[in-house]
Amino acid sequence: MTESCLIDYMYIVLFMAGGTFAVLVPFIISYYIRPKTVEFERSFQAYECGVPPFKQMWDYRFGISYYLYALIFLAFDVDVLYLFPVATVFNTDTVSVVRGISELFIFVGILSLAIIYAWVKGVFTWERKIR
Repeated sequence: MTESCLIDYMYIVLFMAGGTFAVLVPFIISYYIRPKTVEFERSFQAYECGVPPFKQMWDYRFGISYYLYALIFLAFDVDVLYLFPVATVFNTDTVSVVRGISELFIFVGILSLAIIYAWVKGVFTWERKIR
């Protein structure tokens, strides 16, 4: 092998060693600075925002509206990421402007239909509980 090829391999080995070092060092440091004994029974309980847990979590029921709202948010949040490649294609000459804009409007239109469908089904209306 030539000397330049060995130097290239040396860069790869050093990069992998640096990455391994960067991953292992926090684990090693946290192993040595963590508390060694558990002093309270509360240490084994789940942390719920500072509120002491009162039941098992599967005994408590959330409304389905929370899940539907979260899934819709997640779907549209991920779908917006597909708009970034379209915006970068506008800088090249491979796609015509009319085709790119029409595909963009079709994509946003389909997303809008999904929002309208969820709205008609009543996903965005929250029932108030009177206590």
